Amino acid sequence: MNRRLHARLAFIIIATATCILFISTVSVIVATHYHISMFHEQAAGMSQDISRLEYHLEQALVQSIVWTFAGSLLLAVLIGLYIAKRISRPLVGMKQVAEKMSDGQLDARVSIAGKDELAELGASLNDLAEQLQKQEQLRVTMTEDIAHELRTPLATLKSHMRAFEDGIWEPTPERIHSCYEEIERLANLVAELEDLTHVESPAFRLERQEHSLASIIEQGTGLLAAAYMEKKVGLSFRCSPDIRLFADRSRMIQILVNLLSNALRFTPVNGTVRIEAVEERQSVLIAIRDSGSGIAREDLPYIFERFYRGDKSRNRRTGGSGLGLTIVKRLVTAHGGQIWAESNPGTTFCIRLPGSGSIVPHSATATADSYEAGP
Repeated sequence: MNRRLHARLAFIIIATATCILFISTVSVIVATHYHISMFHEQAAGMSQDISRLEYHLEQALVQSIVWTFAGSLLLAVLIGLYIAKRISRPLVGMKQVAEKMSDGQLDARVSIAGKDELAELGASLNDLAEQLQKQEQLRVTMTEDIAHELRTPLATLKSHMRAFEDGIWEPTPERIHSCYEEIERLANLVAELEDLTHVESPAFRLERQEHSLASIIEQGTGLLAAAYMEKKVGLSFRCSPDIRLFADRSRMIQILVNLLSNALRFTPVNGTVRIEAVEERQSVLIAIRDSGSGIAREDLPYIFERFYRGDKSRNRRTGGSGLGLTIVKRLVTAHGGQIWAESNPGTTFCIRLPGSGSIVPHSATATADSYEAGP
């Protein structure tokens, strides 16, 4: 490949220079000979010395043109070979790196020299290699995490079924319900994995329309009102009915339900969870605050990663699957917003979304601006 590309580039450059030199040389020789012949005809009656002078002058012109052509051709060959080598070397190096990447060596990189277009192409190839390496690491990590998440409930179900089969355990309602809980946990994990895969796929699209943020929050809190009342945790929100969002309503409710479910899981009995939404210039800030134990400072940068659990003592019943916050972040990012967490005291999840830019009069909105659920 190196010699083929090098030879092709050199041939193109040398052939182009040779054609230009050949045409210019022939035209100069023909024109010189023509004009000297005309001069010879016009000076036919003059002395013989002038004829000799004409001959030597023509020979000198032709020889100088031929030597110029030969020197220019040699220079064109040298320059063509040099340029072809300079152009082909980085391209061949990139090809070799791409072949290594296709063979699984994702740590291969292109040596970059200069600041021209070839250097930019090499930098882009290196960036692609880094992204592929990160994606491969994420794939391996995710596969390991999924295997780890599935192993425990499957092992539990297997031991229960074997105990029932061998007659060691009686299939009491409590033990059957325990098996049902493990099956339900597996079903939820698979559903969240499917949802995460759909959200991260290139074909994912939001169905955006203009909505009242208060009505979205009211619907989201209403879905979890019974669970909050059962645990005796207070749930309330404050949002002006004038705040409008250009968003996917079902996905916004999914974001709220995931965050509120997470808050309920780690808020103690008689605790409180409150949602506050305010309009800030061209954006809307939504804050969900709970009175739980909070998140350790060193865990805050990682809580949106797949299968991450800050408190290693949390089991799967108290800690969830570890995919909810990842899905939330993907959905917020798809809306063009940002999400982050603060912890001092309790935990506060903050979401900043772009506003719709339109204000609806208060009298035109029938949505309440507060909601209470709890003991």
